[in-house]
Amino acid sequence: MAFTRATGKHRRPSRIQRRTARAAGVAALATTGVIGTVAAPAAFAAEPSAEQTGLTPVVTMGDTVAQQIDAQAVAQQQAAEEAAAKQKAEEAARKRAAEVAQKAKEEAEKAREVKERAAREAERKRLNSFVPPISGSYVSTGYKASSGLWSSGSHTGVDFHAATGTSVHAVGMGEVVEAGWGGSYGNNIVIKMDDGTYTQYGHLSSIGVSVGQKVTPGQQIGLSGATGNVTGPHLHFEARTSPEYGSDIDPVAYLRSHGVSV
Repeated sequence: MAFTRATGKHRRPSRIQRRTARAAGVAALATTGVIGTVAAPAAFAAEPSAEQTGLTPVVTMGDTVAQQIDAQAVAQQQAAEEAAAKQKAEEAARKRAAEVAQKAKEEAEKAREVKERAAREAERKRLNSFVPPISGSYVSTGYKASSGLWSSGSHTGVDFHAATGTSVHAVGMGEVVEAGWGGSYGNNIVIKMDDGTYTQYGHLSSIGVSVGQKVTPGQQIGLSGATGNVTGPHLHFEARTSPEYGSDIDPVAYLRSHGVSV
């Protein structure tokens, strides 16, 4: 029995027709050089737009812009590191300067303390020292020398050669217990020394201290002269165990025992 092919718009093309159509499409692509896009199935349809999703699209930048941004970031990082290094160096310099200043202050304080201690020690030695009653002089009449000039028959002290007006010094530290007229001694001064002994200075032309006054070694207490029982200007010097006449001891030995070269 013979079958007749159905006709109409719903008729399926034959295999020969399909092959002919594909060949014609390939020929067309080969002629134009454009490769067509085969329609994708529904699963691979075009993605929705930004307006449809609410997401911000990502913009891809060129390599040149990215390199510029990277270079700028590197420069900023380098500048930050340099600023941090500079601040660190400045802080270290300030710390070193503060340490140097503190060390200098401590050394200056130590030097001041050493200087003050040395000054105190020097003053202590000075106050505990003895000096001659007249600088650069010599003994013109010795202790216990015999003569009718003295009521006791012998010299109770020593005479230091000195012209009138020569400076007379306290031989050591002590307190004035007598300052005024002393009879045959003329104007005289008696000092109680810190060691409990007494020293006397006679025949003075003037007196420069008063009773109760503290004196130190080498301090000027008066001027030499020729007052009292004398034959000429000089200083009569005595060392005693008490302030009274008759308690005299060898003044040269006394001075030498305290380190004075006479």
